[in-house]
Amino acid sequence: MTGTSPSQPDFSRQLQNPMLLQAAMAMNENRLHDAEPLLRQHLKADPFDVAAIRMLAELAGRIGRMKDAEALLRRAIELAPNFVPARSNLAIVLYRQNRAAEAITELETLAKISPNDVAHDSLKAAAKGRLGDYEEAIELYGSVLERFPGQPKIWMSYGHLLKTVGQQAQSVLAYRRALEIAPALGEVWWSLANLKTVSFDDADLDVMHVGLARDDISSEDRFHLHFALGKAFEDRKQAEPAFHHYAQGNRLRAAELETHERNVSQHVAAAKALFTPEFFARRAGQGCLAEDPVFILGLPRAGSTLLEQILSTHSQVEGTMELPDIPHIAAQLGTIDQWPERLAAASPDDLRRMGETFLERTTIQRKTGKPFFIDKLPNNWIHVGLIHLILPNALIIDARRHPMACCFSNFKQHFARGQGFTYDLTDIGRYYADYVDLMAHFDRVLPGRVVRVFHENMVEDSAAEIRHLLDALGLPFEEACLRFWENDRAVRTASSEQVRRPIFRDGTDQWRIFDPWLGELKTALGPVLTAYPAIPAI
Repeated sequence: MTGTSPSQPDFSRQLQNPMLLQAAMAMNENRLHDAEPLLRQHLKADPFDVAAIRMLAELAGRIGRMKDAEALLRRAIELAPNFVPARSNLAIVLYRQNRAAEAITELETLAKISPNDVAHDSLKAAAKGRLGDYEEAIELYGSVLERFPGQPKIWMSYGHLLKTVGQQAQSVLAYRRALEIAPALGEVWWSLANLKTVSFDDADLDVMHVGLARDDISSEDRFHLHFALGKAFEDRKQAEPAFHHYAQGNRLRAAELETHERNVSQHVAAAKALFTPEFFARRAGQGCLAEDPVFILGLPRAGSTLLEQILSTHSQVEGTMELPDIPHIAAQLGTIDQWPERLAAASPDDLRRMGETFLERTTIQRKTGKPFFIDKLPNNWIHVGLIHLILPNALIIDARRHPMACCFSNFKQHFARGQGFTYDLTDIGRYYADYVDLMAHFDRVLPGRVVRVFHENMVEDSAAEIRHLLDALGLPFEEACLRFWENDRAVRTASSEQVRRPIFRDGTDQWRIFDPWLGELKTALGPVLTAYPAIPAI
């Protein structure tokens, strides 16, 4: 690269390049479809331009192509090892892929190149929190906020961590401090709403409406404000404005996602064709025979956090988080067109190694030495066949909730990452129906392999259901599990504050006030709705 050192790029030439300037303007205006061809054309002519490589990586990251973003950023760092923005972006991309330990490694390298950077210190605190190193994370945030008290997003991140460890009052104070600095910061309003225990007063609603009326806020702030206002009006039993804001929030959020093939139904069909009783019988006794993993799966908002809280109160079970490791292992098998053939061809050694890989990757999350640990990533329902093959002795729990209650709860919940099916009522209904279909298949080909817990039963007679669950898992009954809310463990999901209280019935039928607007959902669910809790004939 002419005019560029091998470690730190000189941007003077790039700033004079008309094509890059056009691309930068398009990126700034979120016209990514215009920016991408300009960047690719420029890089075809100058493949060593690290500034352009970084811009293309940022574009890939914005539309969720994290693997592409990572590869581009690693190329930029290879060309310019001290290129701080690229290494900083790489740490963010790693963090967003749930690779917190790797992100921390990059951040420690950055600390040598660019010490005392508030963004880097804040991201390191978030990564420490994701690894369960909460005391260190809280200390890091405290240090950052002492030096930079006027940073609203850091106050927000600090609030997230305080919520996770159960310090709700301090969490609310941190969120309110962020709003004093930036009243239109939508994610903070949604974070307060997402506590599920905070009621907004008229003054709060006024501030949120003023924020929405501004034309200088980001789309992200706007959809967060809509979700927060939806919760505020729902709390007031005003269904029509609540639904309006939920719908607007979902519409704006969906517009930011990359258009992608909805291939869940395709995956379910492939899984049903592959996973027959004969397929499993030929592989009996294979895989990693460890007994310590406990998988809680199903749909988000189906009661999985409650089950995790109950089980992690048991002396033999450790709760961790929604672990990304099974999807990572599944991704190594390839695309929808590749994985069935590759899994069918996997040798006994391959299956054992995949199970061992899961155990190795999750070691960092285990802090207590208890014999069992929980992975409660809901979306693992898609991978039940893989889980059984590589970890045949793992426990699998299907957390199931009434389809209307579960699906609408997803529609009104904004997820920070993933869960792209939740932004449209038809998509949610189809996703739920696919989930029921695949789990019914495993009930037929692996009878009794999956333990199913219906949320409504847990609400109606929690003592009996908890005893039944522990018995089904082969765990001795412990009285403490009946008082799960006394468990002071960290909880990282949207239900964190709900599971710190005794079971309540208020949320069971909350969807009913929205019934006039849920026709699309009912149509998409079809016989799965009318048959519940039974399984419709296929």
